Amino acid sequence: MAYVVDFDTVSTVGLESSPVADALAGLRANEARYFRNKYGHVFTVEPAAEAAEAVDWVHRILEEERGLVIASPALEATAFQVENIRMAYVFYRSGLSINVMYTVDEGGKRAVGFKLSDGMDVPEELGAFKFARQRSKLAGTIRGTYFVVKKEH
Repeated sequence: MAYVVDFDTVSTVGLESSPVADALAGLRANEARYFRNKYGHVFTVEPAAEAAEAVDWVHRILEEERGLVIASPALEATAFQVENIRMAYVFYRSGLSINVMYTVDEGGKRAVGFKLSDGMDVPEELGAFKFARQRSKLAGTIRGTYFVVKKEH
C-alpha cells in the first residue's frame, strides 16, 4: 500500500522494524519536503516488495557501477520522474537511504547518493566512501556521499 510522506508530521509508518526508525522517518520526510518545495512533487513510497522494479534498478546500478551489494533489507522504495530527471529512492532497515538521480537527456547529470540516518554506523559495504555531514530539522545529522554514474541504465 502506497504511503504519502508527510513532512509536517513525521511518521515511522513502514519503517518500524528499523533500529533507527525515528531518524530514518526524519530522513524520508526531509526528502519529501525537498521534492515538494523544489518540484511540487508529492513523495509517495511503497513497501519494497511492491516497488520491486525500483529496488532492482537501484541494486543493478550499484552492482554494475561499483560492485556494491547492500546487506540490509530494503523496507520501502519509490521511483518517479520530475522534469527530465528520473529518480529512485530505497530506504533500508539499517537506516540507509539510497537515491539514484538519472537525467534522461544525453550527457545530463547522473549519480547515486547515499544518506545515513542519525545514529547508524557506516555499513561495511560503504566503508571506502567519505561522508559529509549536514544538519536537518527533520532528520538530525545526516551523513551523505555519492558517486557519478558512468554507464547507461
